[in-house]
Amino acid sequence: MTALSDVRVIETGTLLAGPFCGQLLGDFGAEVVKVEDPGKGDPMRQWGREKPHGQSLWWPVVARNKKSVTCDLRTEAGQDLLRRLVTGADILLENFRPGTLERWGLGYDRLRELNPRLILVRVTGYGQTGPYSPRAGFGSIGEAMGGLRYVTGEADRPPSRSGISLGDSLAATFAAYGAVAALHARERTGVGQVVDSAIYEAVLAMMESLLPEWTVAGYQRERTGAILPNVAPSNAYPTADGTDILIAANQDTVFRRLCEVMGTPSLGTDPRYATHGARGEHQEELDRLIAAWTAEQPAGPLLDRLHEAGVPAGGIYTAADILADPHVAAREAVVRVPHPEFGELPMQNVAPRLSATPGSVRWAGPALGEHNDEIYGRLGLSTSDLADLRQRGII
Repeated sequence: MTALSDVRVIETGTLLAGPFCGQLLGDFGAEVVKVEDPGKGDPMRQWGREKPHGQSLWWPVVARNKKSVTCDLRTEAGQDLLRRLVTGADILLENFRPGTLERWGLGYDRLRELNPRLILVRVTGYGQTGPYSPRAGFGSIGEAMGGLRYVTGEADRPPSRSGISLGDSLAATFAAYGAVAALHARERTGVGQVVDSAIYEAVLAMMESLLPEWTVAGYQRERTGAILPNVAPSNAYPTADGTDILIAANQDTVFRRLCEVMGTPSLGTDPRYATHGARGEHQEELDRLIAAWTAEQPAGPLLDRLHEAGVPAGGIYTAADILADPHVAAREAVVRVPHPEFGELPMQNVAPRLSATPGSVRWAGPALGEHNDEIYGRLGLSTSDLADLRQRGII
């Protein structure tokens, strides 16, 4: 048994913000039925830089544990199919622009007449209400509006971005959290509700004390590169073999342990560095001292010494480093999933871990329409019915 094995999700979203929410729910056992356009499917089937065999390496991950059906939701027949699917579902997940479902006759007011227990999860750039709600909103725009882009990067350069679709993934994670909360509330009320997850609000939720710092103290956070101002030492430092390592010794006791490893215990009691506030005031000179010390030593032995002393430190991993790490292997944080073209495909395992009802990766992203017969067969559609729908381009 898995945590969500009794939950059925109909996923109609595309690209990443909606589908990643579906991935998270599917990881914990929900049956996720992904509804895709006939003929072309979700654009994620083509996305990603590397495409061996002409296929995306992103799709097998974001569509894992899902069942694919095709359905043209722009047609009356396709809309009727979705209504029939929703009747037996717990969650309908979508990330269209606000008003799209309503235009198709699939708004929540109508759907809950068919299924009062239905939970509608809606992921958009700006949310379902407000003056910006009609705007197109991708993850990068939400990252900018939520405050993340402004503080990301080097101080002397334009705002940067992380190397992943962070805004989309955050909105999807909050959407999954909201879906599970709505399921819990339904146990008490017996009825569903709408979960409205906006990308910019998911990003804003992660921005710590950004707003009170501005309103109360008049302080505006700026781009600071690899450091957090006044939190020291916590930075990337060079080593003798040309790699950088991270050291985070910004707590007083931990800093004193670092000083012992450095062979300079007096730094731990030096008034310039002895307290959190003092180290923040002398952050640049302290980083120079530590960098001069780390640059003379190979990364491996240096990290061993820091770990033995109880100083948080680590390498800055690439994909190859992750796959080679013994801790990652011991915890099975990476699983290898069979794929018809790629063989065993490595991908990240389910997180977090539940002791009694853990999630799992059961299969990689499906072929387009792979589960049409199974899912539509549950609705009572015969082989001839399905053939007619295919001929008309509905599925």
